[in-house]
Amino acid sequence: MGFGAVLAVPEFRAMWTAELLSVCGDQLARVALAVLVFQRTSSAALTGLTYALTYVPSLLGGVLLAGAGDRWPRRDVMIAADLARAALVAAIAIPGVPLWVLCVLVAVLTALGGPFKAAQQALLPTVLEGERYLVGMALRNVTIQGAQLAGFAGGGALIAALTPSAALALDAVTFVLSAFFLVTGVRRREAVDRVVRPAWLSATGAGIRLIWRDPALRTLVALNWLAGFYIVPEALAAPYAAGIGAGATLVGLLMAADPAGSVLGGFVFGKAVPEHVQVRVLGLLGIAAGLPLVLFAFRPGLVVSVLLLATSGLLATGYNIQGTVSFMRRVPDGHRAQCAGVNSAGLLTVQGIGAAVAGVLADVGNPAHTIAVAGAAGAAVAVPVARAWRRVRREER
Repeated sequence: MGFGAVLAVPEFRAMWTAELLSVCGDQLARVALAVLVFQRTSSAALTGLTYALTYVPSLLGGVLLAGAGDRWPRRDVMIAADLARAALVAAIAIPGVPLWVLCVLVAVLTALGGPFKAAQQALLPTVLEGERYLVGMALRNVTIQGAQLAGFAGGGALIAALTPSAALALDAVTFVLSAFFLVTGVRRREAVDRVVRPAWLSATGAGIRLIWRDPALRTLVALNWLAGFYIVPEALAAPYAAGIGAGATLVGLLMAADPAGSVLGGFVFGKAVPEHVQVRVLGLLGIAAGLPLVLFAFRPGLVVSVLLLATSGLLATGYNIQGTVSFMRRVPDGHRAQCAGVNSAGLLTVQGIGAAVAGVLADVGNPAHTIAVAGAAGAAVAVPVARAWRRVRREER
């Protein structure tokens, strides 16, 4: 089955287009924030902290708010989150906003991404059934990473030509367009638990317990959360570029390297590698994704750095696509949004923590060595995760 088969599904096409627009704007905004804060402060620690705020508050949004996608129509939750985020980004784009106000707005913006993504991931298996779901997830990965690539690479050039505030204003427009495509292209379905709605905290706890008690779900979550180590090169792109005498344009190029590798990985693992092979090597791919980053210990030049980051992104894509598909297939529909929210919230939170810690370490040492340490640590943590996945598969045979 090819990508055309899933694009022929009108509802998926609308969701895909909405997400594509939103991701382009988000990546452009991340470049703008990194450049803006580093221009104001000249501090790698504050740059890493601000970048972390585009991830960490998802813990609140993903855990406490993700259940909205099980309690109310999932399309409605996505539209409401889009419109609220458009308003917040518009406020961030106002020139001269104090740094602390900017940080608060970014934190709230990030928290609202939790219920949006949880509702979206819970709705996708309904819109795409059977084999279409895996192919659709592969297509999403290719296009989303392509959008990140365009947002990062083009973002650096655009910000150099315009201003960070103008780039943030464009991000607000993408959220409005995303909501428009959802309204016009996705059918409204009733909430999954519209008959019996458990207490909010009770439902949240049920999702967490469901993941914790299932060894397979627990292992897949741990595998997904390795991104906390592998986000470090993106978080340190601005100080790393400054250390080699590069400007804002090359900051975007460094940030785009990982998504570029992921685009290639989406084609490789979405069309060329059989699903049963992907399932078997999930853990090994988690280990391998960290190894290219270790070579930053030798302070490679710009070209080699881009190639290493792209290789890491390609390998990480292999376990990301199949890991997410395996996770969502194992979760009952009534808990899909909540469990997807917990998984995504943890993912974004560990990425934010990784970005913040990396910024502090880079101030103490240097960005290149910090990236190498993050790659080595990620590969080391992936070893017991890979062993746990092998045990799960052996017990299920």
